[in-house]
Amino acid sequence: MKSGRAPGNIPDAGSPGGRQRLDKYLWFARVTKTRTLAAKLVSSGQVRINAERVTSPSKAVAPGDVLTITLERAIRVLKVLQPGSRRGPYEEARLLYEEIVEETTAAPSPETVSGPRPDQGRPGKRLRRQGADMKRGM
Repeated sequence: MKSGRAPGNIPDAGSPGGRQRLDKYLWFARVTKTRTLAAKLVSSGQVRINAERVTSPSKAVAPGDVLTITLERAIRVLKVLQPGSRRGPYEEARLLYEEIVEETTAAPSPETVSGPRPDQGRPGKRLRRQGADMKRGM
């Protein structure tokens, strides 16, 4: 009985110099914990290949491609060196890419953050009364 998969969608997927699915590559390179999370990351539009937004996890990456990945708290820019053959330890995964820009944290600007700053703690009695007075229109 034949399987429903078409053979050879991406030629030479595991060989050096070949191409590999983007979601599989992100998983092999240990950018995400699971392949499902990698597919969701790509589908949500948070990955770019050579500055072009990609929404299909099956998009193939090849050596020389530059990936821009927007994670929850960081932006990573990686250059693909080779496709992976398995999801090995970190030392092995590190050989699959070159970090072009060190992890950049995406810190929110002070204007977008509302409420008291974490270093201030809870507002004191004076600030609470001022807030109450402002609400009443005094």
